[in-house]
Parts: sequence; structure tokens; C-alpha cells
Amino acid sequence: MTLDALNALAGAFVEKGDLGHLALLGWAVAASGFAASLHREAAAASRRFDEFVRELAIFNRRHSGECDP
Repeated sequence: MTLDALNALAGAFVEKGDLGHLALLGWAVAASGFAASLHREAAAASRRFDEFVRELAIFNRRHSGECDP
């Protein structure tokens, strides 16, 4: 959205006296963005941990004598 569109949207809320709704919308957008960011970080951490566990399993197999190098 451009700045003009945001100003027009805010102006519409101000004219009707719905500043509380505008604040609630802003809070909801910010909270949703924060939740999406947390989800993205958790997914990346899960992938890194999975890669670590796979490498650890390979290391354990190599050093336990189950397979030849």
C-alpha cells in the first residue's frame, strides 16, 4: 500500500470516530506478522536440528563399526 492509500484509510476511520478499531487493526496486523516471523524461525530451527541429528547418526554409524568407511 502506498502512503496516500494509508492516509485515505486512516482518514475514513477518523471521520467515523473509529480510532479504536484502527488501533485494533494495527495491533492485529503487527501480532500476525510477529507470529509469522516466529513460525518461520521455528521451522528453520527444526531443519537445523534435523540436519544435526542426521549428521550425528552418520558419525555414530562410522565409529561403531557397523559400516566400512
